[in-house]
Amino acid sequence: MDNNFDFLVGTWTSKQRRLREILNGCDEWYEFTGDLKCWSIWDGAGNIDEVTFPDQGYSGVTVRLYDAKTDEWSLYWASSRSPMALPPQVGRFVDGRGEFYADDVFNGEKIKVVFIWSNITATTARWEQAFSRDGGETWETNWVADFTRTS
Repeated sequence: MDNNFDFLVGTWTSKQRRLREILNGCDEWYEFTGDLKCWSIWDGAGNIDEVTFPDQGYSGVTVRLYDAKTDEWSLYWASSRSPMALPPQVGRFVDGRGEFYADDVFNGEKIKVVFIWSNITATTARWEQAFSRDGGETWETNWVADFTRTS
């Protein structure tokens, strides 16, 4: 697979799973659905997606920009609950798996965040988010989305 997000262009439905409490030893998950539409910009050097979570009452947008000099993508996420974009996740695809990292703050604590794209086919994909308190030595996955293409 190339180092790009062409696979995501189109419309998708998704099953979303999130931890009820993050970085608190919680193992209780809740589920909800999401609908995503994604389009390409700049001949594939970027894309934008909009996701809605009807049961949760909010939506989000991701802008992805490719830097050919570094062969890396920067992913910017913002939601209707908090319209300020979070620090960009930066990374690339290797052997069909994309890993994108950022330093961030959660509940006043400095953390590392990773977004992982995997299990990518013509009709499916998986996205995961995990946080680390120890500089990336250990990770707690707190959000998983399994996508199915609708068009």
